[in-house]
Amino acid sequence: MKSVVINRNDLRYNIKKIKEHANKNLPDDNGNKVKIIGVVKSNGYGLGIVEYTKFLIDNGINFFAVSTIEEAVKLREAGIKEKILMLSATTIKKEVRTLIEKDIILTIGSKEALDIVEKIGQELNKKIKVHIKIDTGFGRYGFVYNNREEMIKYLKAAENIKIEGTFTHFSNAYYDDKYTKVQFDRFINCIEILKMNEIETGILHVCNTSAFIKFSNMHLNAVRIGSAFTGRISFKNSMGLRKIGYLKANVSEIKELPANFNIGYSNTYKTKKATKVAIVPCGYSDGVNIQVGRDMLRGIDKLRYLVEDFRNLFKKQRLYVEINGKKCPILGRVGTYHVTVDITGKDVKIGDEVILSESVKYVDSGIKREWK
Repeated sequence: MKSVVINRNDLRYNIKKIKEHANKNLPDDNGNKVKIIGVVKSNGYGLGIVEYTKFLIDNGINFFAVSTIEEAVKLREAGIKEKILMLSATTIKKEVRTLIEKDIILTIGSKEALDIVEKIGQELNKKIKVHIKIDTGFGRYGFVYNNREEMIKYLKAAENIKIEGTFTHFSNAYYDDKYTKVQFDRFINCIEILKMNEIETGILHVCNTSAFIKFSNMHLNAVRIGSAFTGRISFKNSMGLRKIGYLKANVSEIKELPANFNIGYSNTYKTKKATKVAIVPCGYSDGVNIQVGRDMLRGIDKLRYLVEDFRNLFKKQRLYVEINGKKCPILGRVGTYHVTVDITGKDVKIGDEVILSESVKYVDSGIKREWK
């Protein structure tokens, strides 16, 4: 039976470290603290969105952000009453109505989205809670930062919204410090102009996990934390965060293979000698060896990946699982639902537990999440 195992103590430790980092330069002149917005998209980064969110609530996090309507509705239907921000903007009237009905804070980043929310607010005779998104150089949702006159015109004319926050999103805070600073300055400049025009901006938040860790001066009123809670981040872990979650399965078959025997698709691996192997019923459909994020890297990083991919063609053992405390190399390509591992010389039996240290974000949401 496959499951994702989540250690509560390790997650609690990460939450504590994040809280300390968020407020290490505070209290400020007003005695305020930085609000931590828990981003629980992608099924709670693979931990299970409902139970994960409830755990965060139990540990002092009371504001959340999601990326899809389905995520927002699922949290509300699970009885979660805390504030929830929909990070993605939508101009589909039916979706907007659903979000309003579920008391979800909307993101507004265009005249079209604003018009729809205004109309619904007028029909309901209520002010709709929103955060304003400013596009400072990502090219996704948000009012483009240098179209200030239009932004001011639209927002000043709005009568049925209540602006509770304003934010932007960095495109490459992982590696490009210079451009991140450019985006930050663009955002702050927009905020100053909005305030000069008597437009309420609410809480200000720009930091995702990487910016949160690297740029304390950019914390502002709130920070959006996702992968930091799981300890699985895309750059050097300078905070000592612990990796949360692993995939667990059991050995389903053991066999002896002769020398010169092919293993896996495309015959990329051939045994050099008689080899004892175990079959583990986990593959890439379960999240094993899923590689993502290459779009976030610098040119030099992409070149390194190409070189690594070329070298891996000639490597015989590069991925491992753990069985009974021993590392066992995966042989051949990872299959859809299975991997073959070398257990030669090791005491392994059918049914023994196998640990795969994969990022649980990419593990099938249908696989049981086991909290301990």
